[in-house]
Amino acid sequence: VIASGKYSLSPDIADNFLPETENGPESVFAIQFSINDGTTTGRLNFEDGLTYPHGAPQYGCCGFHAPSQNLVNAFGTNAQGLPNFETFNNGIINLLTADFDVRLDHTVGIDGHPYKYDNTKPFSNSWVRDPGVYGNFHAMRSEQLATSPSYSKQGPFIGTAKNVDILRYDDVLLMQAEAYIELGQQNLALPLINEIRTRAAASTGRLRKANGTFPTKYNVGLYTTVGWTQEYARKALQWERRLEFATEGARFFDLVRWGIAAPVLNEFIRIEKVRRTFLSTAVFTAGRDEYFPIPQSEITFTNGLYKQNPGY
Repeated sequence: VIASGKYSLSPDIADNFLPETENGPESVFAIQFSINDGTTTGRLNFEDGLTYPHGAPQYGCCGFHAPSQNLVNAFGTNAQGLPNFETFNNGIINLLTADFDVRLDHTVGIDGHPYKYDNTKPFSNSWVRDPGVYGNFHAMRSEQLATSPSYSKQGPFIGTAKNVDILRYDDVLLMQAEAYIELGQQNLALPLINEIRTRAAASTGRLRKANGTFPTKYNVGLYTTVGWTQEYARKALQWERRLEFATEGARFFDLVRWGIAAPVLNEFIRIEKVRRTFLSTAVFTAGRDEYFPIPQSEITFTNGLYKQNPGY
């Protein structure tokens, strides 16, 4: 894919999340959707049908998939513009004074910040479903504005004609970087990770508020060869994947294939359950929760050829 020369990073990461720029240079493989094509629901994409702002009248359903405080904290950066690897989750990060990765405002709806690049209608905490339970953040990457020609409300649910990228070039670059790191060639991974970060730092064109200012203090730095060991490079790569694909569904599967799902998720739960009490009884059980159970009906249908996953 890289050697073909057919693909490149879009200049702004936002181009990956808007219908007017879909099928761009970064899209390697995408599921195509449509609207107003003569069918009842226009072959719409309903993957976010339950996730739109619950309290906003133009949307109204249903506020699922709320970002955690842990995720918002992870976008924070230090004075060098790099992640706060060891201290990121020590408290609740200050949204007004802390430095952040630009990708925060492409990902999370925050009170007073432009919602989906529309600075005429900033996101409001009043849009959040049960903020006392789920917090004040909203996942907006794959959503579209109600004014978008790709948007269609079908009953209480929402569909759009925005394509879904199954594989993007940013993913390809980070796959290659990961392979280099695991081969002990982390110096070859360094420019690939920095290429992703350089694009992130430049992706500010759609983020200004109505008064022309940015809603957040952005500071995205590049890694250097100093201290760039295999261990540090692996940590940087894993963090980069979390930010680059935040709320897109890759995180859990990354944690499982890296073999760190149990320690990472149980540490997440340990702190997050204090902030979000609905998590008070949550636990991740290693050796079981990496997979869902196979329905008994499917095991019966195959006369026992399917074997139940461990722990169920």
